[in-house]
Amino acid sequence: MANIKSQKKRVLTNEKAHQRNVAVKSGLKSAIRVTREAIASGDRAAAETAYKQAARKLDQAAGAGVSHKNQAANRKSGLALAINAL
Repeated sequence: MANIKSQKKRVLTNEKAHQRNVAVKSGLKSAIRVTREAIASGDRAAAETAYKQAARKLDQAAGAGVSHKNQAANRKSGLALAINAL
């Protein structure tokens, strides 16, 4: 651990941000998994409702800087294509 007071504070705030980012990524992965499972089962209505949740979480993660905005757009596009192929 650092001896400088400001660096000690940064270590603590970085850990808080890390925990928050891990939680956001976990929720995002879960939402995408639920959507992919609904697509795999062939249930279009369930897939569309799950997609809405996943798209919202992707946008929130991109807005918070947890993931890149282009990555979020690409994932939303891929899920939408898969749903439209049902």
